[in-house]
Amino acid sequence: MGREGENKGRNIEDRLERILFDQARIRECIAAMGTRITADYAGGDLTIVAVLQGGVLFLADLVREIRLPLRLDSIAVASYHGGTASSGTVTFQDARLPDVAGRDVLVLDDILDSGRTLSAIVNRIRDEGAPKSLRSAVLLSKQVERVVPIEADYHGFEIADEFVVGYGLDYRGEYRNLPVIGVLKDEWIHCEA
Repeated sequence: MGREGENKGRNIEDRLERILFDQARIRECIAAMGTRITADYAGGDLTIVAVLQGGVLFLADLVREIRLPLRLDSIAVASYHGGTASSGTVTFQDARLPDVAGRDVLVLDDILDSGRTLSAIVNRIRDEGAPKSLRSAVLLSKQVERVVPIEADYHGFEIADEFVVGYGLDYRGEYRNLPVIGVLKDEWIHCEA
């Protein structure tokens, strides 16, 4: 294999078919969302519960735009199980639920597509956590018919029904560190049985 072939795809941004949102656009979107959340929760006792691992970058940038005292917690779930589509099963990685009793809770996730993950988390927190209020925020809302009818109270961008990576979103654990959100080239998606 020649040098050109050896280097093909070494830069992870070269593995993208196209970039949907660059760093500047993501920053603007998150700043606007932070301003809305600050206004909506002024005077409340806000706890943000981030969905691991995809929501980590979104969380880090969003909390710097919320000008209120708040608590942070997290919850780990899995629904893609290594594929490019939701498996249909939401698995809670930890039996522990964040302590949110009597607090205003904002569940934060990277993407809303089938609705299964967000619905499972919201229902569990509502049923077991006794929050004062409960809302959700996602960076991306995929424009598809939801398997479970749920919409986020706050969302950054709407996207078509395509598989995206970057800015916390992954494919088989990779690409979360991309500073942009883009569509992964088919050649980098492993065949799924």
